[in-house]
Amino acid sequence: MIVNEIMKYRKLGKTGLEVSVVGLGTDQFYGEWGQEFTQSIIDKIIKKANDLGINLIDTAECYGDHFSESLVGNAIEHNREDWIIATKFGHKYNGFQQERTRQFSPKEVIDQLDKSLKALKTDYVDIYQYHSVTNKEFDNEELWAVLEKKVQEGKIRHLGNALEAPAVNNDDMFQLEHAEKAKVEMIQVVYNRINKKAEEKVLPFCQKHNIGAIARIPLARGHLSGKYDLNVTFPSNDRRSFEDKEQTLRQLKFVQELKRTEVPKDMNMAQWALGWCLQNPTIAAVIPGCKNIEQVEINAKAAELNMVK
Repeated sequence: MIVNEIMKYRKLGKTGLEVSVVGLGTDQFYGEWGQEFTQSIIDKIIKKANDLGINLIDTAECYGDHFSESLVGNAIEHNREDWIIATKFGHKYNGFQQERTRQFSPKEVIDQLDKSLKALKTDYVDIYQYHSVTNKEFDNEELWAVLEKKVQEGKIRHLGNALEAPAVNNDDMFQLEHAEKAKVEMIQVVYNRINKKAEEKVLPFCQKHNIGAIARIPLARGHLSGKYDLNVTFPSNDRRSFEDKEQTLRQLKFVQELKRTEVPKDMNMAQWALGWCLQNPTIAAVIPGCKNIEQVEINAKAAELNMVK
Protein backbone atom coordinates (compact mmCIF):
# COMPACT_ATOMS: atom_id res chain seq x y z
CA MET A 1 0.00 0.00 0.00
CA ILE A 2 1.19 3.50 -0.81
CA VAL A 3 0.97 5.51 2.42
CA ASN A 4 0.27 9.19 1.85
CA GLU A 5 0.91 11.79 4.53
CA ILE A 6 -2.63 13.13 4.12
CA MET A 7 -4.40 9.87 4.88
CA LYS A 8 -5.16 8.50 8.33
CA TYR A 9 -6.15 4.98 9.33
CA ARG A 10 -8.41 3.46 11.97
CA LYS A 11 -8.95 -0.08 13.15
CA LEU A 12 -12.26 -1.55 11.97
CA GLY A 13 -13.46 -3.04 15.24
CA LYS A 14 -12.72 -6.68 15.95
CA THR A 15 -11.76 -7.33 12.31
CA GLY A 16 -8.40 -5.80 13.16
CA LEU A 17 -8.23 -4.31 9.65
CA GLU A 18 -6.55 -0.90 9.42
CA VAL A 19 -8.73 1.01 6.99
CA SER A 20 -8.19 4.45 5.53
CA VAL A 21 -10.66 6.84 7.16
CA VAL A 22 -11.80 7.83 3.67
CA GLY A 23 -12.71 4.91 1.47
CA LEU A 24 -14.02 4.66 -2.06
CA GLY A 25 -17.70 3.94 -2.70
CA THR A 26 -18.58 2.49 -6.10
CA ASP A 27 -22.37 2.76 -6.30
CA GLN A 28 -22.05 5.32 -9.11
CA PHE A 29 -19.84 3.18 -11.31
CA TYR A 30 -22.66 1.22 -12.94
CA GLY A 31 -24.31 4.28 -14.45
CA GLU A 32 -27.45 5.14 -12.46
CA TRP A 33 -26.19 8.50 -11.25
CA GLY A 34 -26.30 10.49 -14.49
CA GLN A 35 -22.92 9.40 -15.83
CA GLU A 36 -21.60 6.37 -17.67
CA PHE A 37 -18.19 5.01 -16.74
CA THR A 38 -15.54 3.25 -18.81
CA GLN A 39 -12.77 1.02 -17.54
CA SER A 40 -10.26 3.75 -18.37
CA ILE A 41 -12.03 6.24 -16.08
CA ILE A 42 -12.25 3.71 -13.23
CA ASP A 43 -8.57 2.80 -13.63
CA LYS A 44 -7.61 6.46 -13.18
CA ILE A 45 -9.92 6.96 -10.19
CA ILE A 46 -8.61 3.89 -8.39
CA LYS A 47 -4.98 4.71 -9.16
CA LYS A 48 -5.46 8.20 -7.72
CA ALA A 49 -7.13 6.73 -4.64
CA ASN A 50 -4.17 4.39 -4.19
CA ASP A 51 -1.71 7.27 -4.57
CA LEU A 52 -3.59 9.18 -1.85
CA GLY A 53 -3.34 6.30 0.61
CA ILE A 54 -6.94 5.11 0.32
CA ASN A 55 -7.05 1.34 0.88
CA LEU A 56 -10.77 0.61 1.29
CA ILE A 57 -13.11 -0.03 -1.65
CA ASP A 58 -16.78 -0.77 -1.03
CA THR A 59 -18.88 -2.32 -3.78
CA ALA A 60 -21.85 -4.67 -4.20
CA GLU A 61 -23.27 -7.48 -6.26
CA CYS A 62 -26.20 -5.36 -7.43
CA TYR A 63 -24.33 -2.27 -8.60
CA GLY A 64 -25.22 -3.45 -12.04
CA ASP A 65 -25.13 -7.22 -12.41
CA HIS A 66 -21.70 -7.46 -10.72
CA PHE A 67 -20.71 -4.65 -13.11
CA SER A 68 -19.08 -2.29 -10.59
CA GLU A 69 -17.25 -5.27 -9.12
CA SER A 70 -15.89 -6.08 -12.58
CA LEU A 71 -14.62 -2.54 -13.09
CA VAL A 72 -12.94 -2.65 -9.69
CA GLY A 73 -11.52 -6.11 -10.30
CA ASN A 74 -9.91 -5.07 -13.57
CA ALA A 75 -8.42 -1.96 -11.93
CA ILE A 76 -6.86 -3.74 -8.94
CA GLU A 77 -5.82 -6.95 -10.66
CA HIS A 78 -2.10 -6.15 -10.44
CA ASN A 79 -2.02 -4.69 -6.91
CA ARG A 80 -4.73 -6.65 -5.09
CA GLU A 81 -2.63 -6.72 -1.92
CA ASP A 82 -2.94 -2.93 -1.60
CA TRP A 83 -6.68 -3.08 -1.06
CA ILE A 84 -9.28 -3.99 1.53
CA ILE A 85 -12.24 -5.01 -0.64
CA ALA A 86 -15.72 -4.99 0.85
CA THR A 87 -18.63 -6.25 -1.19
CA LYS A 88 -22.22 -7.19 -0.42
CA PHE A 89 -24.78 -9.91 -1.09
CA GLY A 90 -28.51 -10.40 -1.15
CA HIS A 91 -29.87 -8.66 -4.24
CA LYS A 92 -29.92 -9.12 -8.00
CA TYR A 93 -29.88 -6.13 -10.34
CA ASN A 94 -32.73 -6.22 -12.87
CA GLY A 95 -32.15 -3.01 -14.82
CA PHE A 96 -32.36 0.74 -14.30
CA GLN A 97 -34.97 1.66 -11.66
CA GLN A 98 -36.29 -1.91 -11.64
CA GLU A 99 -36.97 -3.54 -8.29
CA ARG A 100 -34.09 -5.77 -7.30
CA THR A 101 -34.75 -9.43 -6.61
CA ARG A 102 -33.94 -10.43 -3.03
CA GLN A 103 -31.65 -13.46 -2.82
CA PHE A 104 -30.71 -14.52 0.70
CA SER A 105 -31.00 -18.31 0.59
CA PRO A 106 -27.70 -20.11 1.30
CA LYS A 107 -27.56 -21.44 -2.28
CA GLU A 108 -28.20 -18.00 -3.79
CA VAL A 109 -25.64 -16.31 -1.53
CA ILE A 110 -22.88 -18.78 -2.38
CA ASP A 111 -23.66 -18.37 -6.07
CA GLN A 112 -23.35 -14.61 -5.60
CA LEU A 113 -20.04 -15.03 -3.76
CA ASP A 114 -18.59 -17.09 -6.60
CA LYS A 115 -19.71 -14.47 -9.13
CA SER A 116 -18.30 -11.65 -6.99
CA LEU A 117 -14.93 -13.36 -6.68
CA LYS A 118 -14.83 -13.88 -10.44
CA ALA A 119 -15.81 -10.26 -11.15
CA LEU A 120 -13.29 -8.91 -8.65
CA LYS A 121 -10.58 -11.23 -10.03
CA THR A 122 -9.59 -12.34 -6.56
CA ASP A 123 -9.54 -15.51 -4.46
CA TYR A 124 -11.04 -13.80 -1.42
CA VAL A 125 -12.96 -10.75 -0.25
CA ASP A 126 -11.81 -8.96 2.87
CA ILE A 127 -15.36 -8.14 4.01
CA TYR A 128 -18.55 -9.85 2.81
CA GLN A 129 -21.65 -7.96 3.90
CA TYR A 130 -25.36 -8.63 4.19
CA HIS A 131 -26.99 -5.95 2.02
CA SER A 132 -30.03 -4.21 3.54
CA VAL A 133 -31.29 -7.51 4.95
CA THR A 134 -34.57 -7.93 6.84
CA ASN A 135 -34.59 -9.58 10.26
CA LYS A 136 -36.32 -12.65 8.83
CA GLU A 137 -33.70 -13.01 6.09
CA PHE A 138 -30.85 -12.39 8.54
CA ASP A 139 -32.07 -14.86 11.20
CA ASN A 140 -31.01 -17.97 9.29
CA GLU A 141 -28.66 -20.37 11.03
CA GLU A 142 -28.17 -22.38 7.84
CA LEU A 143 -26.92 -19.24 6.09
CA TRP A 144 -24.70 -18.37 9.04
CA ALA A 145 -23.13 -21.85 8.86
CA VAL A 146 -22.55 -21.64 5.10
CA LEU A 147 -20.89 -18.23 5.41
CA GLU A 148 -18.73 -19.43 8.30
CA LYS A 149 -17.58 -22.33 6.14
CA LYS A 150 -16.50 -19.87 3.43
CA VAL A 151 -14.58 -17.95 6.09
CA GLN A 152 -12.81 -21.16 7.09
CA GLU A 153 -12.03 -21.86 3.43
CA GLY A 154 -10.40 -18.43 3.14
CA LYS A 155 -12.80 -17.02 0.54
CA ILE A 156 -14.11 -14.50 3.09
CA ARG A 157 -11.88 -12.85 5.67
CA HIS A 158 -14.60 -11.10 7.68
CA LEU A 159 -18.39 -10.90 7.70
CA GLY A 160 -20.24 -7.60 7.87
CA ASN A 161 -23.72 -6.12 7.63
CA ALA A 162 -24.68 -3.06 5.58
CA LEU A 163 -27.76 -2.17 7.62
CA GLU A 164 -30.99 -1.20 5.93
CA ALA A 165 -31.80 2.48 6.46
CA PRO A 166 -34.71 1.90 8.91
CA ALA A 167 -32.23 0.33 11.34
CA VAL A 168 -30.94 3.84 11.92
CA ASN A 169 -34.28 4.79 13.44
CA ASN A 170 -33.44 2.62 16.46
CA ASP A 171 -36.79 0.81 16.26
CA ASP A 172 -35.08 -2.53 15.85
CA MET A 173 -31.66 -3.61 17.12
CA PHE A 174 -32.15 -7.33 16.37
CA GLN A 175 -29.36 -7.66 13.82
CA LEU A 176 -26.82 -5.88 16.00
CA GLU A 177 -27.83 -7.87 19.06
CA HIS A 178 -27.30 -11.10 17.09
CA ALA A 179 -24.11 -9.97 15.35
CA GLU A 180 -21.84 -12.13 17.47
CA LYS A 181 -23.94 -15.24 16.86
CA ALA A 182 -23.83 -14.59 13.11
CA LYS A 183 -20.07 -13.87 13.28
CA VAL A 184 -20.66 -10.32 11.99
CA GLU A 185 -17.68 -8.14 12.95
CA MET A 186 -18.52 -4.81 11.31
CA ILE A 187 -21.47 -2.80 10.03
CA GLN A 188 -22.28 -0.06 7.61
CA VAL A 189 -24.86 2.42 8.83
CA VAL A 190 -26.46 5.51 7.28
CA TYR A 191 -24.76 8.40 9.05
CA ASN A 192 -24.34 11.99 7.93
CA ARG A 193 -25.05 15.54 9.09
CA ILE A 194 -28.63 15.30 7.83
CA ASN A 195 -29.33 11.89 9.36
CA LYS A 196 -27.50 11.30 12.64
CA LYS A 197 -29.99 8.90 14.24
CA ALA A 198 -27.25 6.28 14.47
CA GLU A 199 -25.78 8.24 17.39
CA GLU A 200 -28.71 7.26 19.62
CA LYS A 201 -28.33 3.47 19.85
CA VAL A 202 -26.47 1.98 16.89
CA LEU A 203 -23.06 3.61 17.32
CA PRO A 204 -23.01 3.31 21.15
CA PHE A 205 -23.77 -0.41 20.74
CA CYS A 206 -20.92 -0.76 18.25
CA GLN A 207 -18.51 1.03 20.54
CA LYS A 208 -19.47 -1.12 23.53
CA HIS A 209 -19.11 -4.40 21.61
CA ASN A 210 -16.14 -3.44 19.40
CA ILE A 211 -18.14 -3.76 16.17
CA GLY A 212 -16.44 -1.78 13.42
CA ALA A 213 -18.63 0.94 11.89
CA ILE A 214 -18.47 2.53 8.45
CA ALA A 215 -20.65 5.52 7.51
CA ARG A 216 -22.90 4.81 4.52
CA ILE A 217 -24.19 7.67 2.38
CA PRO A 218 -21.97 10.23 4.18
CA LEU A 219 -22.79 12.94 1.62
CA ALA A 220 -26.54 12.21 1.64
CA ARG A 221 -26.58 11.20 -2.05
CA GLY A 222 -24.53 14.26 -2.96
CA HIS A 223 -26.72 16.84 -1.24
CA LEU A 224 -24.04 17.55 1.36
CA SER A 225 -21.55 18.41 -1.36
CA GLY A 226 -23.26 21.84 -1.33
CA LYS A 227 -23.21 22.11 -5.11
CA TYR A 228 -26.96 21.80 -5.73
CA ASP A 229 -29.35 24.75 -5.45
CA LEU A 230 -33.07 24.54 -4.72
CA ASN A 231 -33.93 24.50 -8.43
CA VAL A 232 -31.79 21.49 -9.31
CA THR A 233 -33.29 19.03 -11.78
CA PHE A 234 -31.55 15.69 -11.99
CA PRO A 235 -31.45 14.05 -15.45
CA SER A 236 -33.66 11.06 -16.22
CA ASN A 237 -30.67 8.69 -16.07
CA ASP A 238 -29.93 9.78 -12.49
CA ARG A 239 -31.75 7.75 -9.83
CA ARG A 240 -32.19 10.92 -7.75
CA SER A 241 -34.70 12.14 -10.35
CA PHE A 242 -37.08 9.46 -9.02
CA GLU A 243 -36.78 10.47 -5.36
CA ASP A 244 -39.43 12.36 -3.40
CA LYS A 245 -39.21 15.96 -4.59
CA GLU A 246 -40.46 17.47 -1.33
CA GLN A 247 -37.96 15.54 0.73
CA THR A 248 -35.17 16.57 -1.63
CA LEU A 249 -36.19 20.22 -1.31
CA ARG A 250 -36.24 19.98 2.50
CA GLN A 251 -32.77 18.46 2.51
CA LEU A 252 -31.36 21.09 0.17
CA LYS A 253 -32.83 23.89 2.30
CA PHE A 254 -31.23 22.31 5.36
CA VAL A 255 -27.92 22.08 3.51
CA GLN A 256 -28.09 25.79 2.70
CA GLU A 257 -28.64 26.52 6.40
CA LEU A 258 -25.68 24.32 7.32
CA LYS A 259 -23.52 26.16 4.81
CA ARG A 260 -24.53 29.46 6.41
CA THR A 261 -24.22 28.45 10.08
CA GLU A 262 -21.77 25.54 10.40
CA VAL A 263 -19.41 25.22 7.44
CA PRO A 264 -16.33 27.43 7.81
CA LYS A 265 -15.82 29.95 5.06
CA ASP A 266 -13.51 28.78 2.29
CA MET A 267 -13.92 25.12 3.31
CA ASN A 268 -15.17 22.64 0.73
CA MET A 269 -18.54 21.42 1.98
CA ALA A 270 -18.02 17.80 0.94
CA GLN A 271 -14.78 17.71 2.93
CA TRP A 272 -16.57 19.28 5.88
CA ALA A 273 -19.41 16.74 5.71
CA LEU A 274 -17.01 13.79 5.62
CA GLY A 275 -14.96 15.30 8.43
CA TRP A 276 -18.15 15.73 10.44
CA CYS A 277 -18.73 11.97 10.28
CA LEU A 278 -15.13 11.18 11.17
CA GLN A 279 -15.18 13.33 14.31
CA ASN A 280 -17.15 10.45 15.83
CA PRO A 281 -14.45 8.01 16.99
CA THR A 282 -16.75 5.01 16.51
CA ILE A 283 -16.76 5.64 12.76
CA ALA A 284 -13.73 3.91 11.27
CA ALA A 285 -14.30 5.19 7.74
CA VAL A 286 -16.61 6.98 5.34
CA ILE A 287 -17.27 5.63 1.84
CA PRO A 288 -18.30 8.51 -0.42
CA GLY A 289 -18.85 7.89 -4.10
CA CYS A 290 -17.03 9.84 -6.76
CA LYS A 291 -17.28 10.57 -10.45
CA ASN A 292 -13.75 11.76 -11.25
CA ILE A 293 -10.22 12.18 -9.97
CA GLU A 294 -10.92 15.66 -8.60
CA GLN A 295 -13.65 14.33 -6.32
CA VAL A 296 -11.30 11.59 -5.05
CA GLU A 297 -8.77 14.28 -4.13
CA ILE A 298 -11.40 16.43 -2.40
CA ASN A 299 -12.73 13.50 -0.41
CA ALA A 300 -9.28 12.31 0.67
CA LYS A 301 -8.44 15.71 2.16
CA ALA A 302 -11.23 15.23 4.71
CA ALA A 303 -8.73 13.03 6.56
CA GLU A 304 -6.76 16.19 7.40
CA LEU A 305 -9.64 17.85 9.25
CA ASN A 306 -9.73 17.86 13.03
CA MET A 307 -13.32 18.79 13.79
CA VAL A 308 -15.04 19.08 17.15
CA LYS A 309 -18.78 18.71 17.68
